[in-house]
Amino acid sequence: MSLFSLSGRRALVTGANTGIGRGIAEALAAAGATVVLAGRSSMDEAMAAITAAGGQAAPLKLELAEVTSPEGAGAAFDAAVGLVGPIDILVNNAGIIRRADAVDVTEADWDAVMDSNLKSAFFLAQALGRRVLAEPGRTGKVINVASLLAFQGGIRIAAYTSSKSGLAGLTRLLACEWAGRGINVNAIAPGYAETNNTEALRADTERSTEILKRIPAGRWAKPADFGGAAVFLASEASDYVHGAVLPVDGGWLAR
Repeated sequence: MSLFSLSGRRALVTGANTGIGRGIAEALAAAGATVVLAGRSSMDEAMAAITAAGGQAAPLKLELAEVTSPEGAGAAFDAAVGLVGPIDILVNNAGIIRRADAVDVTEADWDAVMDSNLKSAFFLAQALGRRVLAEPGRTGKVINVASLLAFQGGIRIAAYTSSKSGLAGLTRLLACEWAGRGINVNAIAPGYAETNNTEALRADTERSTEILKRIPAGRWAKPADFGGAAVFLASEASDYVHGAVLPVDGGWLAR
């Protein structure tokens, strides 16, 4: 069996209906995993793409507000298990962004971003950890979707930068606790990608041009560009990789 095969594995991917989450979900399914597509929007398009390619998937209606507590995350995790069986792989991808100058950020926007991007990711990871660690010999993989802004500051996205920096730190913390107990925890740090979260940025001609000039690869990322990294981190090929935050950024950080 290939080191990168996910045959027989079951994955839960949040925010799987569009963008990076969908790109990752499709890649995991193509590698052989059965994927639970979780999110607040319709999963019909993602489901159709996966099944047309011969993969297996199931949709799960999920609002991030529902998983910002241990009880809510546990219930969502159990719902995913009820659809496909025990979950081996968790991809914490779902998140939101709020743009404003730092002096104008509201408490409501700050809390919404931190809850969606960091708090929900922690409690979903906790749900997987509790279930995997309770069964001797069982293993699991957690993949958090961080950001380049785990390494840099950015502008006008104070809460987003803070949440993604926190997610990178959480990735390392969980790796330290679980690496010797059968669970790998790592993260992907996407570069600038063509997703719903960057629509406003791409619509700003000046900013978009500045960003594109700085990307050595010469283009913004497509959602599919993140699939390979996710398959690697979900597979046996990464069994000795713990606490890594892997940039998938077209060379942005190398510039």
